[in-house]
Amino acid sequence: MDITSVGGIVFAIAAILVGQALEGGHVGSILQLTAAMIVFGGTIGAVAVAFPKKDFFHGLKLAKMVFSEKKRDMGGIAKQLVDYASLARRDGVLALEGRLGEVTDPFMRRALQFVVDGVDANVTRDTLEGAIDAEYEENEVGAKVWESMGGFAPTVGILGAVLGLIHVMENLNDPSKLGGGIATAFVATVYGVGAANLFFLPFANKIKRKLKLEKERKTLIAEGVLSIQEGVNPRVLEEKLRAYTGEEAPPAEKKAA
Repeated sequence: MDITSVGGIVFAIAAILVGQALEGGHVGSILQLTAAMIVFGGTIGAVAVAFPKKDFFHGLKLAKMVFSEKKRDMGGIAKQLVDYASLARRDGVLALEGRLGEVTDPFMRRALQFVVDGVDANVTRDTLEGAIDAEYEENEVGAKVWESMGGFAPTVGILGAVLGLIHVMENLNDPSKLGGGIATAFVATVYGVGAANLFFLPFANKIKRKLKLEKERKTLIAEGVLSIQEGVNPRVLEEKLRAYTGEEAPPAEKKAA
């Protein structure tokens, strides 16, 4: 579970409600079913119009990325690739076939399979890089679904406020209802701005960042496997992969350098 997503939402909502209470308000004054229907229904409808069906539903599914935390041990992946490079240099690339069964990452297993099968290096590079880019671009469109929700929600909230004010104007002959009616009208604006800035836009940012991290992880794997295929020395490969993991060389190696 991504604790920053859950904790951030809980903290933000709690801070707003506590602030509302300190100002003398109460939770009931900002709970309006009709305003919620207008804002959330209108926003979802607008985004559905803006995106093709495939992208729209794919974007909704990406919401799970906001709350899930995938382990990304870049240093461990680099070490694993260096081990495979040592094996390939010592016993030949065909020796990697016996290790494919222990590779749990589908992308790494697929890349190593190319090496074992003797696929041309240029074809391997084009295929792996193409797969990385295609997956990133497809998921990035899904992130834009949430970004669009963040753009539409405040405007739909204003629309709900205007509709509420129109209803107030229809009841000008009853002054006792004006105050409550105006307050109800502005709840829609609160919902629109709040949903955009507490949920939709943060969701889009979190999804984009996680997509970027996943792209970096797969790029590390691709570069490592391609280096194995080219017969790069394992020590050189280890240095090369440090550029992707951000890890520093051990003190002994630094001194030698």
